Amino acid sequence: MINRSFYLALALRILPLIILSSLIGFFIATDRSPVLILLCFAGVMLSTISLVKYLNTANDRIRFFFDAIRNEDSTLSFPVESENKSLRELYRSMNRVNQQIQQLKIENRQQEQYFARLIEHLATGIITFNRKGFVFHANSAAKRLLSTDILTHLQQIERINQRLYQAISNIKPPEQKLVSVPTSLGDIQLSLKATSLKTGEEEMVILSVQDIRNELDEKELDSWLKLIRVLMHEIMNSLTPITSLSESLVHIFSNKGQPVRSEELNDATISLTLNGLNVIQEQGKGLMSFVESYRRLTRIPEPDKRQFRIDSLFDRVRILYRSLERSETVDLALDLADPGMEIFADENLISQVLINLLKNALEANEKNPSARISIKAGYDTDKRPEICVTDNGPGIPEKNIEEIFVPFFTTRKDGSGIGLSISKQIMRAHRGTIKVRSKPGKETTFCLTFSN
Repeated sequence: MINRSFYLALALRILPLIILSSLIGFFIATDRSPVLILLCFAGVMLSTISLVKYLNTANDRIRFFFDAIRNEDSTLSFPVESENKSLRELYRSMNRVNQQIQQLKIENRQQEQYFARLIEHLATGIITFNRKGFVFHANSAAKRLLSTDILTHLQQIERINQRLYQAISNIKPPEQKLVSVPTSLGDIQLSLKATSLKTGEEEMVILSVQDIRNELDEKELDSWLKLIRVLMHEIMNSLTPITSLSESLVHIFSNKGQPVRSEELNDATISLTLNGLNVIQEQGKGLMSFVESYRRLTRIPEPDKRQFRIDSLFDRVRILYRSLERSETVDLALDLADPGMEIFADENLISQVLINLLKNALEANEKNPSARISIKAGYDTDKRPEICVTDNGPGIPEKNIEEIFVPFFTTRKDGSGIGLSISKQIMRAHRGTIKVRSKPGKETTFCLTFSN
C-alpha cells in the first residue's frame, strides 16, 4: 500500500516534468514564442521543486525515524492525519514499527527483571566482569560470600583477601578453582567456576562462587562413618573369638562359680587350655598389628618438597619394582611424554605411592598370564603434571570404586587396606589428587595429579 501510494504521488510529479520538457523541445523545434518556452521552463522548475520537496519530506521523516531508534526514543509518533496519502501510509507504518519496538523493549525489560530476580534469588554467587576487572553485576549471594556490600571492580576483593583476588583475577574459562577464605566465623571453602561470554567486541566472564563447606563437612562425616564401620568390623572380628575362648576357659576352670581343684585337671584340659591361649595370643597380635596400621595411617610425614626430574623418579621406581614379588614375570613399561618434565614434590613419598600402586597391580594380576603394567607421565587437560599407573587386570567392581580409599577396606584376605588410604593422604599433603578409573575385565588406571 505504501509503495503504491508513493509511486503514484511520484508519478504525478514526474509526469508534468516529462510533458513540460516535451513541450519545451517542441516549441524550440517549431520556433514558437519565447514566452511559451519560458512559461514551460518555469513549470519545469516548479515541478522539480515540488518533486525534490516531496522526496526530502519523506527522507527527512525516515531519517528522523531511524535517528529516534538509534537514540532509543520510543515515544516518537508521526501524524497520520496528513493530507498527503502516501506520507500518511508511511507514517502509519513507521508508527506500527515503533509500537513493535516499544513492545519488544517492554518484553526485554520484563525478561531482564525476571532473570535479575532469578539470579538474585540463587544461593550461588554470580559475578559478571570484563577483562579490565569492571564488575557489571554481582548478586546478593556473591556479595555475602565475599563479605562486601558494594562490588564494582575486582580490586575491591583485594582488600578482602589477596589470595581470593588473585584466584578470581587469574581464572580462565572454563577453569574451576577451590579457594579457602578466612572469615570471623572460620575458614570457608569457595568453589570458583568461570565461563566466557562475548558481547560485541568485549569478552565478559561469568563467575559462579559457591560455599562448599557444608558439602565438604558432609563428605568428611561420611568418611568418618565409613572408617568407624571398618574399625568396628575389624575390632569385633578380633575380639569375638577372644571373648568366646575366654568364656570357654572360665567354664573349664570353674564349677558353679568356684575354681576347680588341681587334681580335677588332666592333660586334655591343659592341652585345650594352651590351644585356647595360643589363639587368644594370635588374635591379640593381630589386633595390635591393626592398631599399628592405624598409627601409620595417622602419621604421614610432612612432604619435603623439591624440584626433581621425572626420569630420575622412573629410574628409582624401576629398581624398586624388581624387588616386588612376581615382578620378574610382568614387564613394566615406562612412558615419559616430556624427557625434561619436572615436578615439585617429595620424591621419596611419591616413590612410595607408585610402588604401592605397582604392588597392587601385581597382586591384582596374580592369575593373569598376559599381565602388563605401565607408568605414563605427562600433563592433563589443565596442563598439570600427571603420572598414571595402568594394568590390564580384572579391574575394580563399580560397587568398590568409592570404597577403595577408605582406611582398612580391602577385598584381599591378607590385605591391610591402608595402602591406598596412605597414598591418598600423601597426595593430599602435596595438594594433589589420586583418582581411579576402571573397566572391569579390561584395565585399571590410577592417576596422580600435581598442582602447578
